Amino acid sequence: MEKKALLISGNEACVEGALYAGIQFYAGYPITPSSEIPEGLARKLPKYGGVMIQMEDEIAAMAAIIGASLAGKKSMTATSGPGFSLKQENIGFASFNEIPCVIVNVMRGGPSTGAPTGPSQGDVMQARWGTHGDHPIVALAPNSIPEIFTETVRAFNISEKFRIPVILLLDEIIAHMRERIIFPEKGELEVVDRLKPTVPPDQYKPFDVTNSPLPMVPPMAAYGTGYRFHVTGLNHRIDGFPTNNGELIEKELHRIMDKVELYKKDMFKTEAYMLDDAEIGIVAYGSSARAAKYAVNELRKQGVKAGMLRYITIWPFEDNAVEKLAQKVKFIVVPELNFGQLILEVERAAKGKTKVYGVNRVNIEIIHPHEIIEKIKELLHGI
Repeated sequence: MEKKALLISGNEACVEGALYAGIQFYAGYPITPSSEIPEGLARKLPKYGGVMIQMEDEIAAMAAIIGASLAGKKSMTATSGPGFSLKQENIGFASFNEIPCVIVNVMRGGPSTGAPTGPSQGDVMQARWGTHGDHPIVALAPNSIPEIFTETVRAFNISEKFRIPVILLLDEIIAHMRERIIFPEKGELEVVDRLKPTVPPDQYKPFDVTNSPLPMVPPMAAYGTGYRFHVTGLNHRIDGFPTNNGELIEKELHRIMDKVELYKKDMFKTEAYMLDDAEIGIVAYGSSARAAKYAVNELRKQGVKAGMLRYITIWPFEDNAVEKLAQKVKFIVVPELNFGQLILEVERAAKGKTKVYGVNRVNIEIIHPHEIIEKIKELLHGI
């Protein structure tokens, strides 16, 4: 039977991706431009046996999905810039205690309430360092409606498999634009569930990785299933209870950070577009990568060998791809809807092997391909 193609928005694709991944609980607070996500889940999630609840604010929404995840439910929330700021303390709690959950941030113009209906990519660094202290995090940045669907599924898989919060960075452009999508059948995409303990309740320790089948990832029991365990925002021992023992504190912090390093190959995802013979490199992500791809095609028509490296996984950042690109191109251009955030990582990873330039917009308008083309031509004339 031929699959049916639909024309849907990015936010609607996020809803469908969450349902495909097995979401069981959603808590949120309405905020433009992400509101279609809770609206869609309010209609559909109960039909799948799940629960959608509107909380009193963004702080409570983040706390609610943490609680639901501790009870064994796949959980998600969605927000935009101001709400993302409010969630940060609880995101830190989830990171520290290795609580699986997905946080969708549909980026809009800022700071403060900024421009609710205008696009931005101003939350890239906040996604990595928004909460205090050293902490593990994963952030994904799709750039099309079909990819929003698949990356939402992947966000849940990474979160559940490795016990880590995953941030899905959309922006107003791709959240509200519409594209054709054909949904995969059940079973076509992998759906991952978290590791469960194999020891009886009286032997269970929530952060013990001694006998885990997945190194550095502790199995996770669910409240309400007979397992009683302690979860706190304080530095803790493997049994979850607080400690001031510096050696134990450092050991646990190293483990949750080293866990990301150990499994980063399972988290990384990039797209190489016309890079084989590229002499000019573009590094892009999200909606800006759509303009960059068009610019590459136009430059190629004009005899300029441009190529694009697109980051789908932004955090953890994959240094090697940039370093390899920097060794072969005359320069790299990074288009972003901000004053320059990911460019800092690109410059660091390039290790001085080529120069890196930004193409930036902060006026809630999209970056046009001709801006990237003009910047590259300007730089070529200066060589």
